Amino acid sequence: MAANVDSSVDGVEHTKSLPKDVVVIPIVNSPIFPGMIAPIILTQEKYTPELDAKITRTGFVGLNLVKFSEGREVLDEDSEEYYESQEDEDNDDDEDDAPQAYTIENISSDDVYRVGVLCKVVKKLKLPDGSVNILVHGLKRYRIKDFVQESPLLVVKLDVFEDILESDEELDAYTRSVINQVKKLSEINPYFNEEMKLAMLNSPSPGSLADLVAFALSLDVPEAQDFLETLVVKKRFAKLLVYLKREKDVADIQKKISDEVNEKVNKYQREYFLREQLKAIRTELGMDDDDKSRDLKKFKDAISDAGMSEEAKKAAEEELERLESIPDSSPEYNVARTYLQWITQLPWNKSTEEQINIEKAGKVLEKDHYGLEKAKERILEFLAVRKLKPEYDGTILCFAGPPGVGKTSLGQSIANSMGRKFYRFSLGGMRDEAEIKGHRRTYVGAMPGKIMQALKRVEVNNPVIMLDEIDKIGKSFQGDPASALLEVLDPEQNKTFIDNYLDVSFDLSKVLFIATANYVGEIPEALLDRMELINVSGYTLEEKITIANKWVVPKQLKKHGLSKAEFSLSSALLKQIIHDYAREPGVRVMEQNIAKLCRRAALEKVTKRNFKKFNPKPEQLEEYLGSKRFQSEMAQNFLKPGIVTGLAWTSFGGEILFIETIPLKGKGFKLTGQLGDVMNESASLAYSYVKKLLQDEIDLKKKSKKKTTNKKKPQSEVNSSEEAQDFLENHQVHLHLPAGATPKDGPSAGITMATALYSLATNKKVRGTVAMTGELSLTGRVLPVGGIREKVLAAKRAGIKEIILPKDCEKDLKEVPERHRKGLKFHPVAHFDEVLKIVLGK
Repeated sequence: MAANVDSSVDGVEHTKSLPKDVVVIPIVNSPIFPGMIAPIILTQEKYTPELDAKITRTGFVGLNLVKFSEGREVLDEDSEEYYESQEDEDNDDDEDDAPQAYTIENISSDDVYRVGVLCKVVKKLKLPDGSVNILVHGLKRYRIKDFVQESPLLVVKLDVFEDILESDEELDAYTRSVINQVKKLSEINPYFNEEMKLAMLNSPSPGSLADLVAFALSLDVPEAQDFLETLVVKKRFAKLLVYLKREKDVADIQKKISDEVNEKVNKYQREYFLREQLKAIRTELGMDDDDKSRDLKKFKDAISDAGMSEEAKKAAEEELERLESIPDSSPEYNVARTYLQWITQLPWNKSTEEQINIEKAGKVLEKDHYGLEKAKERILEFLAVRKLKPEYDGTILCFAGPPGVGKTSLGQSIANSMGRKFYRFSLGGMRDEAEIKGHRRTYVGAMPGKIMQALKRVEVNNPVIMLDEIDKIGKSFQGDPASALLEVLDPEQNKTFIDNYLDVSFDLSKVLFIATANYVGEIPEALLDRMELINVSGYTLEEKITIANKWVVPKQLKKHGLSKAEFSLSSALLKQIIHDYAREPGVRVMEQNIAKLCRRAALEKVTKRNFKKFNPKPEQLEEYLGSKRFQSEMAQNFLKPGIVTGLAWTSFGGEILFIETIPLKGKGFKLTGQLGDVMNESASLAYSYVKKLLQDEIDLKKKSKKKTTNKKKPQSEVNSSEEAQDFLENHQVHLHLPAGATPKDGPSAGITMATALYSLATNKKVRGTVAMTGELSLTGRVLPVGGIREKVLAAKRAGIKEIILPKDCEKDLKEVPERHRKGLKFHPVAHFDEVLKIVLGK
């Protein structure tokens, strides 16, 4: 800022008489302080004849800062309205640094602070554009005592203040501290130059020294006004030290940033010069080529040896020519180099020789997996076709089933039986299409998709690639990976698969893709259409016991450092573990529980001196594994009217459940048990059907003109059709499916709920050893349902003797092993009348 210090102000102005009133010029930026000399720019519109006359008559002005209040606009000092045509180059510096007059019209007394600086007008200079430059000399701080005039000029009466100065050691310490801080700032801040230091040394008083440094710091308006209103010099110095410390911290950060930038620039320049010098030295000594020359030679040989297609070879050669013209210090050099590495390292013509031996494949599948006969049979059929026609590009296989049943390991077994390399990657949670088809090279960090990465890792073009968890693939604003897989899994399209990064076609027809899924309904229909679905169902209790004895227990013994002589689990114990803790279709949870027992055995082996063998009994399981996870319902020989045994399928296998109904006062139908929408509809349908059935029975009796007696029946006698209908009309029926915390849904309990309602209405009991499953239509037809195998196994475990099932499901009984069907009587039915005949003898 263009400002000077007048050392004579304190001595001279005391002897002069100061005016009693003064015209106020509001300013918006940092004020001048007493002792300062600075110019003020007033535009031609603002420098009115009244203002000129007042200044000429008195020779004094008051400078007061404007309050910045919300909603009031203050013109920026860089705006055209602020500076009206400043074309005089000689005055540029003075004009830029001068405190600017407030430019809002109709200024009022409420817009300015009360404390300001009384200034003497030293000089007036009219500029070519009509504006006036007034050079003022700050004399004293003053407070507005009263407003004499507000328009057209702001004229006030004033009280002049003197600094409150207490000369002691503390003031001397403050003064020295400020001087030391300014010296430190002068090393990094060019404004605190020698001229500034000289002005500080010549300051006539400590107060003037503080004002000078504050003026140099260019404080913002609130801080400057607060400093201006501080009359006690010691307090002024204390505030000044805080401002100086802040300025020092900001200056240090600026210097650090500047040093870091300069260091990086110098580092790059130094590396460049050294690299150029190294090239020159190598050339003079006749040494080997540099890194770039070696890269070019390596890529040229790799392109010729890769056996790539003509399209890919052309693209690689063009990129190699581009690489030659790029300096190796350029970022683009690494981008082009990485692309050439990818395209030359792909297995364009490298294949694994396929050796398919059906007998060996069958042994591998039997060795690695127990049960799963249908899945094994389909795999062997697939391999047989491959053996007869190696170029066969049939449907992609998709293993669907619950977790832990061996879907992923089946894919590994296929690869082993074919003698191919195996690669697996999970699609679960994948939301970006670029994960499959790669990123375009315009993006930083771009790379090929998972398919190309897999081929590079296995180094052959005919591996077995497993797409795990294909049903859990995501979708987002970044694209739909499922749509990108359509091209990959279509034999007609994947011959010319184009990865976005490579931008050339690659033949994927030799790759054998195998997908796995837990829930087929989550797979997009277009994607499912391209795959052949192989259902891998869960294991039965007997199969799990065999798997535990043959695979799980030996694996866990080896893992925990135990031998067969030190650890033993009986079949009864394994059966209880599976029944009470591990009913899941797979074997993972069973393996986790066996691992817990192995850890307990290891602990006892280490801590007990007389340890011989860990052979827990069934009653000790709760001690080792905790409370039972599952509680099973068992068949009951005697059931009350309104209670019927049903069969249900769950993710853990089959279960029996009791459907209960009771009568309540009132009218209507109430459902509980956390039932889904489908089951709610099925229950409402059963209720409507039973009411209609009873009405039909009444109508049939009327037609046959059979008269009923008016004798009063014993309490144990069943209700007639009329009484049963009246019973439903005059009572609210509450139907409940136990285990209310477990969600239930599906139509398979339709005939069970209808039988329970009919039993309640007619007061007839249903045998507890009979269980049923089947969907009921509104006309009484019994429709097919799923999960027959699991439901039959559950009925066998629970002690059920007879099972009623839809006639269309009779064929599904072939999936149930003969040993499980033994001792059960099956009743295939096509209509609900047959159900009533079986359970009620009607």
